[in-house]
Amino acid sequence: MSADRGRRRRPRLLPYLLIGPTVLALVLVLGYPLVDMVVLSFQDMTREQLFSGSSPPWAGLRQFRRILGDAFFWTVVARTVLFTAVCVALTVFCGMVTALLMHRVSPWVRSVISGVLVMVWAMPVMVAGSIFRWLFDADYGVVNWLLSNLPGVDLAKHNWFTNPWEGFTVIVAVVVWGSLPFAAITLRAALAQVPPELEESAVLDGARPFQVFRHVTLPVIRPVLLMVTTLTAIWDFGVFNQIWLMRGGQPEREYYLLGVYSFIESFAVNRYSTGAAIALVTVVLLLAGSVVYLRQMLRTGEAE
Repeated sequence: MSADRGRRRRPRLLPYLLIGPTVLALVLVLGYPLVDMVVLSFQDMTREQLFSGSSPPWAGLRQFRRILGDAFFWTVVARTVLFTAVCVALTVFCGMVTALLMHRVSPWVRSVISGVLVMVWAMPVMVAGSIFRWLFDADYGVVNWLLSNLPGVDLAKHNWFTNPWEGFTVIVAVVVWGSLPFAAITLRAALAQVPPELEESAVLDGARPFQVFRHVTLPVIRPVLLMVTTLTAIWDFGVFNQIWLMRGGQPEREYYLLGVYSFIESFAVNRYSTGAAIALVTVVLLLAGSVVYLRQMLRTGEAE
């Protein structure tokens, strides 16, 4: 009997043993910085404490009252939410279109598209940012030159970042460019799991292509689509590198997102505790989004 119990316990313990090292690594790498950031947000650290190594005084909720009572902070929050929504919508839409295209073309064309997507995915953010800065450069930009060749269009010496709406259009293009490969490849893998006989039966019943996609294909790939949407939202909500690179390390206040705002407060203005409080609010907002994702996944699992 004891031998049988031991055999039953092994399969139950095996998943925890396999995932244990990953969880431990995450706790060691992310746990201490997160706890230190939480503690710092309730303190009032200045350069004096930073250089002397002395403990900063406790400030309680002063940092949170400061940022939550600042109208500019809420402007940055709204800007971050809008930026994330636009990036996610474009990424998922373009990823789905690309995945559907890859699903329909011949195998060798699909291999070429997959290779291009993987190369784009492997491109460092710094390289992608430099390329887009050159494309939209006011003096030597290719985009200005191409658009100026259109009848009635004159964009010579046009600076795309003078107007924040135009500047964020360029930044959105950089973010979507980097996120598209993940969305397209993942959704293409999901489309491959749709039983062909279901789509063929719908076509024989007189369903149009859009109806087949909506009522047959979409329900099958919905869990993967939800995962792609949520992960993309989490990544885009914390965008920092693209804005920092596109603005040459000196982003204007009109280009502040929560990640940029936290960094500027911490290392440019030297209000370290305020920057930690902004970062903590960002983490809380991301956790709220993750909870929504988990609830949707549980509902999908229950429906199945």
